[in-house]
Amino acid sequence: MAKRVAVTGSSGLIGRALCQTLAGRGDEVVRLVRRPTQRPDEVEWDPIRGLLDPARLDGVDAVVNLAGEGIGERRWNAQHKRLVERSRVDATSTVVRSLVAVRDRTGHQVRLVNGSAVGFYGDRGDEVLTEASPCGTDFLAGVVERWEAATTPAVEAGLSVATARTGLVMSQGAGAFAPLLRLTRLGLGGPLGSGREFWPWITLVDAARALTHLVDRADLAGPVNVVAPQAARQREIAAALGRALSRPALLPAPRLALRAAVGEFADSILASQRVHPFRLLGSGFHFEHPELDGAVRWLTGR
Repeated sequence: MAKRVAVTGSSGLIGRALCQTLAGRGDEVVRLVRRPTQRPDEVEWDPIRGLLDPARLDGVDAVVNLAGEGIGERRWNAQHKRLVERSRVDATSTVVRSLVAVRDRTGHQVRLVNGSAVGFYGDRGDEVLTEASPCGTDFLAGVVERWEAATTPAVEAGLSVATARTGLVMSQGAGAFAPLLRLTRLGLGGPLGSGREFWPWITLVDAARALTHLVDRADLAGPVNVVAPQAARQREIAAALGRALSRPALLPAPRLALRAAVGEFADSILASQRVHPFRLLGSGFHFEHPELDGAVRWLTGR
């Protein structure tokens, strides 16, 4: 049965892919936008001021909340770090208040799939990380912990809430892998830092499919790791990109050089997170790209 799904962050990398996936299977997509509406499928909201008319969510079966300032789009400073956190917490709080108001007014319980990130775990070396693993201690881990905590009023109101801890998304046009792809095509690819760090990757198509799966599975509540099942070290990813593009992938990027280039964000780039999608696999989700080489072939068009 077709669903009516509201999506915040619909103009972002994952949001666009999700809207296409939902529409492709016949769902009605409602896009929440932070500007005057231009199309019938849009609803205006203001997450900073906490404004979202609950009546505009009448008849919605689920909300996927992906709103938030880009983490790596600019060099970190105190102001940008506050914006990274505030944009996520404020957006989530605004959505949650509206969904609770819908429940109180109509009795209808809307499923919430809230954005989250594997940054929750921090830098954990070779430790296998499940949804039950504790929170890390760095800046991003604290942001994600407070981001997820903003869903608590919805949980306490009896709504079904999943927090999608998404990994590094493989996409040609944007995201974490776009600059790596460009450098590898130029013959400048290679491991970052020591190359031993585990990177929790997932293709864009599987990220969108996983979120769609979570829309359907209201019984799957709490944190869900949205990453591919094959763990890979960063040097293995760099080598796979090199093989797919027939380019060398040998030149390492030292930690100090990355620090000089992107500042404090380098620590997050070089974090090791061996995350496994236990709950996603256990719920019957099947990946289109479960293995690294196949995912890289998809990424490079080879």
